[in-house]
Amino acid sequence: MKILVCISNVPDTTTKITFTANNTQFNTNGVQFIINPYDEIALARAMELTEGGKGTVTVINVGTVATEPTIRKALAIGADDAIRINAEPHDAWFVANQIAQYIKTNPFDLVFTGRESIDYNGSKVAGMLGELLHIPSVSIVKKIDINGQEATVEREIEGGKEILTIPLPIVAGAAEGVAEPKIPNMRGIMSARTKPLAVVEPVEVKLIEEVISYELPEPRGQVKLAANAEQLAELLHAEARVI
Repeated sequence: MKILVCISNVPDTTTKITFTANNTQFNTNGVQFIINPYDEIALARAMELTEGGKGTVTVINVGTVATEPTIRKALAIGADDAIRINAEPHDAWFVANQIAQYIKTNPFDLVFTGRESIDYNGSKVAGMLGELLHIPSVSIVKKIDINGQEATVEREIEGGKEILTIPLPIVAGAAEGVAEPKIPNMRGIMSARTKPLAVVEPVEVKLIEEVISYELPEPRGQVKLAANAEQLAELLHAEARVI
C-alpha cells in the first residue's frame, strides 16, 4: 500500500505573530516553524498502517527551500521519501491543485492530510483534493483502518460519530485521536539526511483569492470579578449587554 501524507510548514504555537509591508505579509523573521500538528498525527497513523513491510509512506509539501528542515523532520520520524513542490503556498486552492497534479501521475492508495493547518484553520485541502482527483474525501477522521481495498473510517459529526466503509483510494483529513505523534530517534535523524527528497516544479494555477491585509486580535481587557450572582447579572446586562 502506498500512502501519501501532505504536510504543512507552520509557525510554532508559541511564536509571536507580526506583519510587514503595511500588514499584507506575515513576518517570518525569528519564527520557528514546525510540522503542522494534525499532519504529524496523520504521518504517525500512516507509519502504523505500513509497519512490517505493508507499504510505503511518502510526504509531500508545497513550499520553498525554507521548508526542507520541516520535511527532513518528517523523514526522521519515519517517512520513506519526500516530495517538495517548489512554490510559495498561496492558498488552499493552489496547494490542492499542486498536490493533485502530482498524484495524477503518481497514484497512491491513501492520501492523508491534517484536519486543518493551525495557521489558517481552513480545513479545505482534503475536500478540494477529493474533488480534483474524483475520489472520496473524509474530514475530521478520528479512526481509520485498512482491510484489503477498503478503508473503515470513524469521523466526528454533530452530536455523535459516523462509521463509513469506503473503497480505496480516498483522501482522509486526520484529527486528534487517530494516532499519537512520534518523536524521531537518533537513528531516524541520521537516516533522514540520505532519504530521497525530490523537488518538483509547480504547475500554473489561477489564484482565486488575495490577502488584502492581516489584523491582530484586540488585546484582552481587564477582568472584572463579581462577588455574587446578582452583581454578575447586572454586569452582563449593563456593561456586556449580553442579557
